[in-house]
Amino acid sequence: MSSKIKKLVDEARESENPELDLVDKGIVNILEIPGFASLSNLSKLVLAHNKITSVPPSLANFLNLETIVLFNNQIEELPTTLSSMPKLKILNVGMNRLNSLPRGFGACPVLEVLDVTYNNLSEDSLPANFFCLDTLRALYLGDNDFEHLPAEIGRLKNLQILVLRDNDLVDVPKELGELNRLRELHIQGNRLTVLPPELGSLDLVGNKQVFKAGGNPWVTPITEQFQIGVSHVFDYIRSDTYKFLYGRHISAGAAPPPKTTDKSKKISRVQKK
Repeated sequence: MSSKIKKLVDEARESENPELDLVDKGIVNILEIPGFASLSNLSKLVLAHNKITSVPPSLANFLNLETIVLFNNQIEELPTTLSSMPKLKILNVGMNRLNSLPRGFGACPVLEVLDVTYNNLSEDSLPANFFCLDTLRALYLGDNDFEHLPAEIGRLKNLQILVLRDNDLVDVPKELGELNRLRELHIQGNRLTVLPPELGSLDLVGNKQVFKAGGNPWVTPITEQFQIGVSHVFDYIRSDTYKFLYGRHISAGAAPPPKTTDKSKKISRVQKK
């Protein structure tokens, strides 16, 4: 296996636009990849489906890296140095064991796509400057443990895709309605009962837009609108009738619906042997 890996590293070194794709090669330690340190011009690194447990801080020394894919490994934390990478646009660390994102992560200067799907993250896992990532176009937070989404989400003005499916969300902030470039919103599989009327300003109805919200315990009037169609949902939450209902619902301060999914058996939580 190591000879095959070395051959791929050699090919990447000789390429004018070096990309290294080492999917499912049984790699445990990035620094032990033969010849890896010599790939100073590397622009894309794909190490999905391996057994990597940590990301070395020195990865940030690869100043030309634009894409890092570490999907489906056993990574428990990321180094703070990632935020200093000047060209990093795409970071995929989905399906790992992350309980938090590193301090200062929001300083990533040009990050456009962040995928942290299927980890153990919540609103308490995010660094203070997370919502300074104003270059983000796509944010994938599905299959985590968020119960509340911070209001600062409204600062991510360039977001076009936001995935929040299969968390434990009991509400979404009205500031979501400020994301006027949003074209995909996935909030299915949560504990949501109502939507803020401010979401009525979003452009999520049409052939090129995606709005998925199934698997939530919506109040009856919203459920009825969903049965007619998504466009009716947005018409309804813009109405004065709904605004009155929403205000009354919030004032009542009802307890949120109970959790219905046991996440203790998630791969991201099961202790590695």
